[in-house]
Amino acid sequence: MFQYVVERWDQIWFSSWQHFSLVVQCTVLATLIAVVLAALVYRSPQLTSIANGVSAIGLTLPSFAVIGLLIVPLGFGVVPSVVTVVFFATLPILRNAVVGLAEIPPTVVESARGIGMSRMRTLLQVELPMAWPIILSGIRVSAQMVMGIAAIAAYALGPGLGGFIFSGLSRLGGANALNSVVVGVVGVVLLALVLDLLLIGLGRLTTPRGIRVQH
Repeated sequence: MFQYVVERWDQIWFSSWQHFSLVVQCTVLATLIAVVLAALVYRSPQLTSIANGVSAIGLTLPSFAVIGLLIVPLGFGVVPSVVTVVFFATLPILRNAVVGLAEIPPTVVESARGIGMSRMRTLLQVELPMAWPIILSGIRVSAQMVMGIAAIAAYALGPGLGGFIFSGLSRLGGANALNSVVVGVVGVVLLALVLDLLLIGLGRLTTPRGIRVQH
């Protein structure tokens, strides 16, 4: 195993960076999409119910099947991988964003409007900061989930450590097959831990102390 890692260190490092970059960029995009959707629906019980239903149903879909379906219209490569990862990353964040915004006391919003703040300014400066800890919890769950889904995206020839896993599985019983699988799996686990630690640090930096105490 040690020799395998040493001989392929540059490839492992590059694939790890691709994997991490794919997950981070897709999670950022998913957060933007989820927050915008949550801001549009959280005041309506009917739309909130639809959003929660879509999130629940979407999370039951097998990621492998979604990638397989996307190969037909999008082909192989980065595009189906990005679409799949963004789709699954959006779901937990959307659910948490809706919950976080809906739990803000109406009196707080009314007070902000009462001092002359516009609806958009109230959302950006009052509601979203108060809902941020709950949204961030959804981001952490999402990031851990799609770290594994990004590995499965290698089925569509997407970037990342999944290539080591599928390559090893296709040659199981052959030379270095098990080493290839172990490198891919362990690499994904380590990247997930690193990303979670970074998100914890982001939460401490971006959450006001008063809100941290409340949560």
